[in-house]
Amino acid sequence: MILSNITVPLLGLVDTAVIGHMSEAHFLAGIALGSSSISVLFWLASFIRMSTTGVIAQAYGEKDHDKLVRSLNTSVMIGLCFAAVLIFLSPILIDVMALLSNAEAKVLEQAGGYFQVRVFSAPAAIVNLVLLGFMLGMHYGRGPFYVVLITNLVNIILDVLFVVGFEWGVTGAAFASVIADYIALGLSIYLVNQVASRRGINLCWQWSEKADWFKALTLNRDIFLRSLMLQMCFSFMAFYGARLGELTLAANAVLLNFLMLVSFAMDGIAYAVEAKVGRAKGAKDLHTLKLWVRLSLYWGLLLATVYSLVFFIAGSAIIRTLTSIPEVIVYAEQYLPWLVALPIVSAACFLFDGIFVGLTRAKEMRNSMFTSAVVGFFMVFLLSRELENHGLWLAMTCFMALRGISLAAKFRHLSIQDQLLE
Repeated sequence: MILSNITVPLLGLVDTAVIGHMSEAHFLAGIALGSSSISVLFWLASFIRMSTTGVIAQAYGEKDHDKLVRSLNTSVMIGLCFAAVLIFLSPILIDVMALLSNAEAKVLEQAGGYFQVRVFSAPAAIVNLVLLGFMLGMHYGRGPFYVVLITNLVNIILDVLFVVGFEWGVTGAAFASVIADYIALGLSIYLVNQVASRRGINLCWQWSEKADWFKALTLNRDIFLRSLMLQMCFSFMAFYGARLGELTLAANAVLLNFLMLVSFAMDGIAYAVEAKVGRAKGAKDLHTLKLWVRLSLYWGLLLATVYSLVFFIAGSAIIRTLTSIPEVIVYAEQYLPWLVALPIVSAACFLFDGIFVGLTRAKEMRNSMFTSAVVGFFMVFLLSRELENHGLWLAMTCFMALRGISLAAKFRHLSIQDQLLE
């Protein structure tokens, strides 16, 4: 899972690197704004992947195949409905992007062109999240690895072909990602059927009962609200950065790739612990559940320390790899200390997210995220807004730290009260 998630940021890294070596900063700023807006929407849809993993893992632990199939069907239907809503609302969403960012006309032109193309990958991208959640819940870690690796290789090849070869610019990067998403969906469907067949599960259509729909919608509602608040904070980084100027927006686009590298690697451990904790809960095995929690925290903190050391030693080199625009390089290097600290500061929040997904404790995740967003991000930013971009990175650091602290405290409370298996 770590290997598969490490390849995910390549999508954003290649887009940034290819566009970042074009002649002017507004191309990089445009793809930063457009891709971050799409990422917000698709990351909002990550609620469906998280809920699917937790429910499937618990059904797998219970050895209840009917429940497992009904849960998969319900998640696919919810995912398709969400994708349809995104496409239908896309013209309004482009206007909202322009209003919130207040970016320059040249930047908005590039961002809008990217968004208009990229949004049509929503059905593939969101259903693929459901299928990835199914494979994770079934403890089939190789499946997501194959999907993510092939998808990113296709995206890299098409990025270079469309942007450098055909000179389609930012729109070419969008077409590359759309094609890669649909190839990923086809591969995921094949792999899901293979793993189900090997484990004696018949993936025929089964209409879910009313109780299944109610439980699924309640779980997805809470995780969606949690994801919405998370994306509000990341969106604020992008949109407020745009208000600070083209240079700040471009530099933050480069720097956020550092955080993406950390998040997807840490999520590799979190995804694994989702499946392990979920299966242990389904089997009512408290000892095994706590064992997986301890192991995930150990490896997560070790990996976070390695990331901080790499960013400390090679941070400037990574920035120069992503862009050759001199003013962007100089500006971005001022904020490297925040990126050196973030892996260790944020490790607990990624790991406990995975633990609570496995427990299907969505309400606690929602409440923790709300507190962290309001107190840790927005209140800190309001108190430090005179620091401008440094204030943004301070708020992000406090936000990530408070997420981990609040979830760790809640887990300890549930453990003391012997409520982990409820």
